[in-house]
Amino acid sequence: MLEFNSNNYEMRKEAAKHGGKDVPLGKIMKGDVKKFKVYVKDPKSGNVKKVNFGHGGSSAKAKGEKTLSIKRNKPSRQKSFLARHKCDQAKDRTSARYWSCKAWRKNTKLP
Repeated sequence: MLEFNSNNYEMRKEAAKHGGKDVPLGKIMKGDVKKFKVYVKDPKSGNVKKVNFGHGGSSAKAKGEKTLSIKRNKPSRQKSFLARHKCDQAKDRTSARYWSCKAWRKNTKLP
């Protein structure tokens, strides 16, 4: 969960337990089911959730399919993706849409 410190405007990432192991919250990682995954704390239940997003991942590789790459370095493709998925309205951190939109923005570190 990200905490906002109003004194010096820093964002801090926390760690939490999910399935008996420590996991970082809010960090995009290489996925096991899909291409990417991220752990977030659900504000409604207070539980830690794993959000899978992206095309294919290991399940596609097992079938022999190729996974799509993110082409966010091409401004026209980035603009089209962000518009098509209405990324300006994606606010729910527990949704795959939010994290997919975040991955397409510049300066987002991907594995």
